[in-house]
Amino acid sequence: MAQVISIVTAVHAPAAHFLADAHASLCEQELPAGWEWEWVVQEDGRTEEVRAVLPDDPRVSFEQGRAGRAAMARTMALSRVTGCYLRVLDADDLLTPGALARDIEALEADSSLGWTTARVLDLLPDGSTVGFDSDPPEGAIERGAILAHWRTHEYRAQVHPATLAARTDLVRALGGWMALPASEDTGLLLALSAVSRGYFSADTGLLYRKWPGQVTGHADHSEAVERAARMAVVEARAEALAALGWQFSNGSEAHRPL
Repeated sequence: MAQVISIVTAVHAPAAHFLADAHASLCEQELPAGWEWEWVVQEDGRTEEVRAVLPDDPRVSFEQGRAGRAAMARTMALSRVTGCYLRVLDADDLLTPGALARDIEALEADSSLGWTTARVLDLLPDGSTVGFDSDPPEGAIERGAILAHWRTHEYRAQVHPATLAARTDLVRALGGWMALPASEDTGLLLALSAVSRGYFSADTGLLYRKWPGQVTGHADHSEAVERAARMAVVEARAEALAALGWQFSNGSEAHRPL
């Protein structure tokens, strides 16, 4: 029986027209022998727009639910994830060739790793791409390093949470994505880093689409009072996990050392 990596996508109606491109980027993936992917799509809301554009592909699982923003949609999608690993893919983003294979190979090669991330390029409306000059070197990222960097760099991690892949059981043990109006992916990344080592691939793993309807581009996303509250609860969760001493072990569980 093939092993599975589950691609988790939350989508709301305004971004539905990007799903065909996301699916095409999935179909271009070449996985290691004995592996396959499934695409777990969860609509944030109940409309006809999303269902109408989903591809006719048996690897696609789709459900709808009450609108509650991306965090709730992703966490609800966990009920249908069957893979031992999961990978986030926003509806408007694109995986690059080889991205899933690199995630699988890193996690399979080192059982002490709980998660992986990769280099990301912004995909601009004119089709050009823009990279960053602050990526960490290729290799393992030690437990707690994400929080330490995030605190001292204006609440920006050195890796992008939109490229996150992780062991499914570990994500479930941490409760999935934080119940926040935004930054829920950063919250999960910091929680994972608090309990486990991770990995950064210097190969580009994602094209992060910039477009006028992007949720993170809205003024509400950077409103000072809400942003401060989001950052405070994200930090507090990561600190609490670290203080409790929970550590990922043996590639399958989080535990508290005796």
